[in-house]
Amino acid sequence: MKTRLVQDGVFTLIDDITVAAEPPEHGFYWIDAGTDDLEILQPLFNLHELAVEDCLMEEEQRPKIELYDNNYFIVINSIRFDDEEIFLRALNIFLGKHYIITVTRQKINELRALKPILWQEEVAVPDRFLYHLVDLVVDNYTNVGDRIEAKIETLEEDILLHTKKSHLNEIVGLRSEILWLKKVLVPQKEVIATLSKRELKLISEPLKKYFGDIYENAVKISETFDTFRDLMGNLREAYQSSVANRANEIMRVFTAITTIFMPLTFITGMYGMNFDYVPGFEWEYGGVATVIFMLLIGISMLILFRKKDWL
Repeated sequence: MKTRLVQDGVFTLIDDITVAAEPPEHGFYWIDAGTDDLEILQPLFNLHELAVEDCLMEEEQRPKIELYDNNYFIVINSIRFDDEEIFLRALNIFLGKHYIITVTRQKINELRALKPILWQEEVAVPDRFLYHLVDLVVDNYTNVGDRIEAKIETLEEDILLHTKKSHLNEIVGLRSEILWLKKVLVPQKEVIATLSKRELKLISEPLKKYFGDIYENAVKISETFDTFRDLMGNLREAYQSSVANRANEIMRVFTAITTIFMPLTFITGMYGMNFDYVPGFEWEYGGVATVIFMLLIGISMLILFRKKDWL
């Protein structure tokens, strides 16, 4: 657990956490904690037991905002995409008048990226901290959306050029991830809408317009993932069509080969019959002539099929 005094974007580490219980003369306290630290933080900041219980749950938390007398409890999900699977990491936030507490189980990239922004913007109030943090989280969804779009385009090209069985698994897996993520985006939009529209004593009135801008971005992201869902359906149809076309190509080749060998089979069958007299048997070069004749028939039919674009 790290406790920082933030004054106009400048960080000062605080060794004694109990100091953060009282408001500073200027700025606010940022406590970056893990779930194990809640035992200390709960009585110190009067955190509601239900909110603490939610933080301790191992299951994925649904984005939400709960309003208590002395603080707000906010859950949002940070996103990460490693080209194979989408990961969501819960970011639990307690917003007070003079402090903000972030509780996470894993490292959140947005928290590390937030520090230079706070310094550049000279942030001195916790609600402003919250705004920049939520903005980074939503922007990261946009970045992940761009990467998913690039993956869909690459997958589409691969399917059209050389279809593989593994492509179907990729389509099904990615579509499931998108649908799952779409379900998460709906409550996350609701949280941001609450911050931008509802009368909240811990959120300054001018800052609501900024949260409104984040909400618009969240809506666009949600619509983008709706498009991705439709694209995955199109990809599956393209895969099935490609597989069907490939099967047709194979059947066409087999049919052509079978057609070429039909007259050759007839000739060999005729010369394999037990007749007393078969034309060419008594000729010295009869066998060679028959083979050459069969080759000419096969080559002629192959040329004809090529000319007709049947092969």
